[in-house]
Amino acid sequence: MRDLLPQLLDWWHADERAAVATVVRTFGSAPREPGAALAVGPGGEVIGSVSGGCVEGAVHDLCLEVAETGRPALVGYGVSDDYAFDVGLTCGGTIEVFVAPVSRATWPGFDAFAGRVLAAPRADGGPAGPGICLATVVAGTGGAGAGRAGAEVGRRLVVTGSDAAPSAGPGLGDAGLDAAVAADAIGQLAAGTSAVREYGPHGERTGTGTRVFLQVFAPPPRLLVFGAIDFAAALARAGRLLGFRVTVCDARPVFATPARFPEADEVVVEWPHRYLAAEIEAGRVSARDAVCVLTHDPKFDVPLLHTALTDLPAGTYVGAMGSRRAHAERTARLVEDGVPAAALARLHSPIGLDLGARTPDETAVSIAAEIIAARSGASTRPLRETDGPIHG
Repeated sequence: MRDLLPQLLDWWHADERAAVATVVRTFGSAPREPGAALAVGPGGEVIGSVSGGCVEGAVHDLCLEVAETGRPALVGYGVSDDYAFDVGLTCGGTIEVFVAPVSRATWPGFDAFAGRVLAAPRADGGPAGPGICLATVVAGTGGAGAGRAGAEVGRRLVVTGSDAAPSAGPGLGDAGLDAAVAADAIGQLAAGTSAVREYGPHGERTGTGTRVFLQVFAPPPRLLVFGAIDFAAALARAGRLLGFRVTVCDARPVFATPARFPEADEVVVEWPHRYLAAEIEAGRVSARDAVCVLTHDPKFDVPLLHTALTDLPAGTYVGAMGSRRAHAERTARLVEDGVPAAALARLHSPIGLDLGARTPDETAVSIAAEIIAARSGASTRPLRETDGPIHG
């Protein structure tokens, strides 16, 4: 949804009526993850996607209706629907889509929320903060009238890692519900994932009646590439394509130049282990990030990998390029340097998956594929040899 915010802001400031459809839950082999969004403007124009094309037409029509009436809607699409052949998902999965109106009348605080989200990601390599979570009531028994249990559908709460502040009005309508949702939102921010949670009318986690979508807008993950070589340039391109904020670091100023790495967000001239240690100390490296060591030089590799393997948060991808002989020699040096066996087990070396890669670009694909697999825990087997969900 983040990519849609500038256009939605333009419509909002122009006092136009629009609607945004967001995937809130998926079942089976769904084509998009929770948080994927599509918006329809005042002239019927479409930006974004919720299904890669399977149900876009039906969602477009619903968005037009919601924008006109100002009433949000939750709808599911899947092969079990009565209209499966018309608007169902050909991939065999099911998605739930929440459609909300976006206008000054229906979302008075949208400009403040959008501004916070757009300002949150790293722009200069500095601390990014914990991100923002938008909690929206997508289903419940409550309504605008008094005396009904559950929160009113469409109410919102904006949550950061340290506070919970309503985007407009009195939050979700109940202090207990606000507190429970804020606590869960902070947990989702830490995980970097969006999810639906269900509560009782006053925030009871064992209760029912109010379903809330916790949509996380987290800073982009970082790809830290050490070694200013041609493989690093190719990996920077691949990382940018995957949505990483890419940093290339090398101690040699003649090689570490922005002109050689135009796809990198930043190029740093510094001893690799010193730079990484400083980033860890400043809290600018998380479990969502990836560290790729391409230097091929023990005086760089060993102190850098020692820092990476012993000081990075659990879950951070750490990979190192080199032949099997280079890997064995490097491992021996790390053992001599005091790196414990449990820490060494974190290292992906030789880096990448076995794709038969030879060129820098092919190698970058191999490394990127391994990073994706490490994140998801996927088998890396050909899909034709598996029978589970394709999209995880």
